Amino acid sequence: MIITTSNYSIMEILAMLDRRELVVNRDYQRGSAIWPNGPSSYFIDTILEGFPFPKIYMYDIFDKKKKTVRKEIVDGQQRISAIVRFHNNEFALGQESRHAGKRYDELEEDIRDAFLAYVVSVDVIRNTAAGDILQMFRRMNAYTLPLNEAEKRHSSFQGQFKWFVNDLCDEFNDFFVEYGVLTNRQIIRMADAALLTECIDGFENGVTSSSPAALRQLYTKYDESFILHDDYKKMLQETIHFIIRNFSALRGTFMMKPYAFYSLVIALLHAKYGIESITREWEVSPIGTFAVDPVKAETQLLELARAHEAKEIDGPHRIYVWGCTSTTDRKLRRTARIAPIMRILGMKVANNVDNELT
Repeated sequence: MIITTSNYSIMEILAMLDRRELVVNRDYQRGSAIWPNGPSSYFIDTILEGFPFPKIYMYDIFDKKKKTVRKEIVDGQQRISAIVRFHNNEFALGQESRHAGKRYDELEEDIRDAFLAYVVSVDVIRNTAAGDILQMFRRMNAYTLPLNEAEKRHSSFQGQFKWFVNDLCDEFNDFFVEYGVLTNRQIIRMADAALLTECIDGFENGVTSSSPAALRQLYTKYDESFILHDDYKKMLQETIHFIIRNFSALRGTFMMKPYAFYSLVIALLHAKYGIESITREWEVSPIGTFAVDPVKAETQLLELARAHEAKEIDGPHRIYVWGCTSTTDRKLRRTARIAPIMRILGMKVANNVDNELT
């Protein structure tokens, strides 16, 4: 097997397709033949913004009758299809793009030129049997990490909720890393998507134990239609921006551990917007603002973070610290964290909530 790396512009690939020098071999197709418009738009915007995408694999076939060589696309068919469809004005770019609502012909001339000039990295496979190509992909996949639950959700769904979460991840990646909520490696494995989905689930269903089934249900529920898109985006944006403006001292502390950050977000969401099940089950009413006294709240949240870091299991914050120990995604542990944070923000939490934990 001989593999050579080549670079083709999109213009060259389109010309090769027109001349039938490049064809699609459906035998190698692993998914549906055509991406829906949502992922297609996101992929095209990746190109327009100049970001790279994984290389395409082609296979050189010698045509004995015509005495010519043609290339087959063996990996990257959906990407090539999205490029062709966009070039043919078959769909417009979505809201994630700076060029939202525009088809190819509606883009400025310099943007169209840059699109056609975009260079695609291609590995061309030569001098090998078709069976060896299958073995090559099997061997490549043998060293691929198994998908975690967040990655499985994002590979299974292509609807509105998936792209909503994806947009939020793009917006808050820098925040998550700067504040120490997640590492770059965790973000690569979509921990940010999982965390944001947990926060949305918490807003809809209150304080519950985390489960992959519940999070997957959100993707299913809002796959075809997500009319709350703008409302949810605004709530999460305002919540995280409030943390940045008022709780900057929490950067890098134990309050930014993912499970503690989740608790802080849920408490803030209830304080400002109200979470129905928390109002009903805990008898805790929202206060219409994120915090009665943000300065005082920041100081007290730092105390919780320090108690957590020091593992003060016998101190005044012992219930919160207990909630930060093992099985942090269970309902009781979440309750132990969220209730003290709510009090700090200025809400009146009934004693019966604490009684569940003692």
